[in-house]
Amino acid sequence: MAKDRLSGKLAVILHADIAGSTELVQQDKQLAHERIQNSFRRFSDTIGKYQGKVLELRGDALLARFERASDAVTAAVSFQIEHSHYNDELADDLRPGIRVGIAMGEVVIADNTVTGAGVVQAQRIEQLADPGGVCITAAIHEALSKRLPLDFANLGEQLLKGFDHPVHVYQVELRPGESIPLPKPGQRSAIRPKNWRLMAAVVGMAVVITGGAMYWFESREPPGEVAVPARMAFPLPDRPSIAVLPFVNMSNDVEQEFFADGMTDDLITDVSKLSGLFVIARNSVFSYKNKAIKVQQVAEELGVRYVMEGSVQRVGNQIRINAQLVDATTGGHVWAERYDGSLDDVFTMRDNITRRIVTALSVTLVDQEKSGRAQAETSNAEAYDAFLRGWTHYRLSTPEDSVKSIQFLENAVKTDPGFGRAHAALAANYWRIYDNNWAKSTGIPYSDALEKTNQHLEEALKNPTPLAYRTAAKQNFYFKRSSKAMAQAERAIAQDPNDPNGYEAMGSILVNLGRAAEGLDYIKKAMRLDPQSDYLYRLGEAQFHLERYEEAAATMLRATKRNPQNEWNYFLLAAAYGQLGRESEGMSAIAKFNKTFHDPTDHQRPFTLADINTYLNSDVANKERLQEGLRKAGVPAGEPPAPADTRYKDLVKVTEGTIDVEGAIKIDAVEAKTLHDRGVTFIDSRGSSLYKRGHIPGATNLLFHQVWHSLSQYVAPGDEVVFYCDGKDCHLAAISSAQALSLGHTKVYYFAEGFKSWSIAGYPVEVR
Repeated sequence: MAKDRLSGKLAVILHADIAGSTELVQQDKQLAHERIQNSFRRFSDTIGKYQGKVLELRGDALLARFERASDAVTAAVSFQIEHSHYNDELADDLRPGIRVGIAMGEVVIADNTVTGAGVVQAQRIEQLADPGGVCITAAIHEALSKRLPLDFANLGEQLLKGFDHPVHVYQVELRPGESIPLPKPGQRSAIRPKNWRLMAAVVGMAVVITGGAMYWFESREPPGEVAVPARMAFPLPDRPSIAVLPFVNMSNDVEQEFFADGMTDDLITDVSKLSGLFVIARNSVFSYKNKAIKVQQVAEELGVRYVMEGSVQRVGNQIRINAQLVDATTGGHVWAERYDGSLDDVFTMRDNITRRIVTALSVTLVDQEKSGRAQAETSNAEAYDAFLRGWTHYRLSTPEDSVKSIQFLENAVKTDPGFGRAHAALAANYWRIYDNNWAKSTGIPYSDALEKTNQHLEEALKNPTPLAYRTAAKQNFYFKRSSKAMAQAERAIAQDPNDPNGYEAMGSILVNLGRAAEGLDYIKKAMRLDPQSDYLYRLGEAQFHLERYEEAAATMLRATKRNPQNEWNYFLLAAAYGQLGRESEGMSAIAKFNKTFHDPTDHQRPFTLADINTYLNSDVANKERLQEGLRKAGVPAGEPPAPADTRYKDLVKVTEGTIDVEGAIKIDAVEAKTLHDRGVTFIDSRGSSLYKRGHIPGATNLLFHQVWHSLSQYVAPGDEVVFYCDGKDCHLAAISSAQALSLGHTKVYYFAEGFKSWSIAGYPVEVR
């Protein structure tokens, strides 16, 4: 008879044995053998259900092979749970406890004997497990999807007999309250030969380093079903469509989660700038983070053909990125690759992944898309690390996290002063503090927040990013420079056609300009790119001003349930209920608004109709529509707390970026110098830090919100007074001038060109 030919194959190896089998046999030999055989028979059945194959079953040990790490681990955990219940039902103490070890390596079959390094390692790992437990190597741990409902105990590096290098070991068990994934009958893993060769090469390298094997791709289960376009929540776009799922943090350090998330963010940003692709936005894909999901499910819920997933492992300065692209309509891999390097190489890794996507999906690049990473980026690894940490806090959108974000981002621009994206993030942070009335909760005065916004926005716009353009658009619209705001929003969209925030910004501007139908189109584009994000307020706002009140009420009711902490959701819901004649529901909604609303003046009181002009920067017809809805909902007419809250705003006129103040005398630098020489009082309307760095000699630093109560301390109503700011784009001096006029001052000068023109003219400057 011919001898069996030597064969070898890389596989996931499961080894199991009975803990304390000798003691069991000594109790009752026949019963012990029956129960051991019964246990292994049931284990064999479970292994078969999870697509494994039992290679050997001898006495008190079992050896099996799997093609996927996830199958092996879920089979082992599933059996141990079932076996624990089986033992609990036994009336005596003869209860076989099974230990399981799982490793990755080559199986060699010769003369009907199964051997190989993988078999030996699995056996050694199994001996570290407790009865009823499952132990795995680092290679298996790295290969598992983090979406599996499993918990891992890190047992550290273990010296195994027969191995020169220590092996990192984990103990695995089912997460409390979770269920083990069911097997998929009839599904066999289709692993291409070239992937097996790649897998073998990786394992060989890792064994030399750690005594283990490390690979990730084959653990990702091919979808049990393929995505069907007819079942998709949205029609497939007319160009290649992709969702980049959150990369899994494979580092032992959970603190590196920010790095894995940041890498995902940046890959989404990189590919979304390609006009030939349709890319789902960050917020929607991150809704799947740490969840057990299938590629097919993601594709159908987001309406895309391709899904990208991967992992990031960081140890000190060393980085490993695994990535794969799956065609959800076929279940096949388009490509899979691993990238190794230092933190300094991470930018090249990102570029390489983007190029692979472009090549694989046959995307045609326009000229400006061929140049690689934008000038607004950094090549400094330390600055990039600080940026990712800051960006993580920025996305949490709380006052406390904004402060933390600023600290990291300031370090980023200190390390690399030309890092445009970090400057843009700082400008966005400071503007949010100013716009959201977070001065008290952050400890950052409004004057400083506005000054810092302008400072970092100026730097960011030297090498602009979509975020810089969007922040500039929001600021311009806030100060009634509508044309500039729309131009900046258009630039944000042009630079990143897959960024929903650009469409949302443009939609919001149009709605508030009284062009709700146009705005709704932009908002719908944002929602298609980010299906699971929260644009419900913007959608409800557009519906309300199109007088589709039933739709607006339904949308805003969803918004209040999704985000109950956003007071403006209740505000718009109350107005919609009022327009529908549902007064009691409207009163309930406005009561919730009043409970959560924070008045930036810190004079908490119920909202009145008179407050609409104070807090809403919108078209006149829009304001009237809101007032009517709120009036019907029972909101009182009320009076503003002080005339400065409403009257002065009507005096400030903005036309195509030019600011004028009705009733004030507009002067230039020469006229300002003449008034200064005459001893006229000057009021510096800038923030305190700018004032201290240099101001017109003798000027008093008084920000706009201080004018109403404090101006009388410095100048009488009949005396001349000059208000100035930093330059012609600074609105603060105009607001202060208008407030002075509202207070009854009759000789008010508005020095529009401000301190910059004074300095350029060479006039004296005082530093304090």
